[in-house]
Amino acid sequence: MPTSFNESVTEQFRADGGKADGPFEGGNLLLLTTTGAEPGTERTTPLGYVRHGDSLVVVGSGPGGPSLPDWYRDLLARPVVRVELGTETFQALAVPAEGARREELLEHAVRTAPGYGDDEARAARSLPVVVLEPADPDGWEGPREVRTLADKIMEVHTWLRGQLRQVAAQADAHFAARAAHEGPGEPPAPALGLQIRQRCLAFCQALRFHHVSEDAHVFPTMARHHPDLAGTFARLTEEHRAVARIQDELVTLLAGVAIADPERFRTELESMTRELNDHLDFEEETIVPLLAGIPWPPAPPARPAGAGREHEE
Repeated sequence: MPTSFNESVTEQFRADGGKADGPFEGGNLLLLTTTGAEPGTERTTPLGYVRHGDSLVVVGSGPGGPSLPDWYRDLLARPVVRVELGTETFQALAVPAEGARREELLEHAVRTAPGYGDDEARAARSLPVVVLEPADPDGWEGPREVRTLADKIMEVHTWLRGQLRQVAAQADAHFAARAAHEGPGEPPAPALGLQIRQRCLAFCQALRFHHVSEDAHVFPTMARHHPDLAGTFARLTEEHRAVARIQDELVTLLAGVAIADPERFRTELESMTRELNDHLDFEEETIVPLLAGIPWPPAPPARPAGAGREHEE
């Protein structure tokens, strides 16, 4: 099968240690890997970028096509992306800019690379402008060492709690900006609207993955060794369903966050926070101590005796 243009640029970028060659030589280039609608399906796209302060900014130019790029549609559904910049690879939260923030960033991008202005004129549409932010919540440092499965689960729990606190803080700032609006006309769309949505989606997807992993792998394995905890596992599984229901309601609410009722939003978020923290507390009291002796990451499976030896005649 012939190699596509994106694939050839990606291969060259990685082979040259993150340098931009060919048509991108001398420019700023990164690789953005997004996840498609089907979990596990990844798309890697070479993109030009500009720096704005400490932020990386990419523009969905197309270039200049009438449709939104596939990678942009991906990140609206699954906002945690992988970025390859030079020889560095890291996760980021992809947040489309809105309103005045978008205009400011696009003007900066056009000053840096005038071709973006030409692309928007040809497309006859507003080009998406996306900021690649740290995927971890503010202040997140993570544990110093993860040696057991108990450590790993505590790392995930701490990350989830941090994300939820940041969503709440951003929501408060969002609604405060709306309340402060004065004068005629509708209040402008707050810049935090999509940031809250993307942060909350990242949180919900990580929590759902965590729960599926527990229900499908961790709990069944432990239940075989601890039949006395059957009631505990049943309660945890039921709580997973309850938290998933609240998540779905919150994501639906976030779809209209720019016009959401602040009290209803806060009620949903507080309810989810309370149930989630109760659930994590219970899991940490009953299950995590049993995992303290299980190494993490798990050791690779033992190689069968004689594997890899050539057949002797």
